[in-house]
Amino acid sequence: MNTHPAPLQLSLEDLLGDMQHARRHQDMSRLALLAYCEVRRWARQAGELALAESAAALVTRSPQATREQFMAEVDELIGQLREAHERLVAATATSD
Repeated sequence: MNTHPAPLQLSLEDLLGDMQHARRHQDMSRLALLAYCEVRRWARQAGELALAESAAALVTRSPQATREQFMAEVDELIGQLREAHERLVAATATSD
């Protein structure tokens, strides 16, 4: 990771909150914006390149057949963000 874990952790927690809020309200345009702009940016800063690729693919590859399929892929992305959060918390705990 290129920067100190604490700011990355805080920004990830904010991002997760934004994603979960948009998901609860089924705000597809907000979810697409967050995935493509914010998740991708955060993942690149954190060195989570696979997560950055997943976020970009959600928006840039061929359109999903249904709203449910898009939301299922958003749920997968949120799961990947949670896993990244767990790794970040573990890394922060071992460095203290």
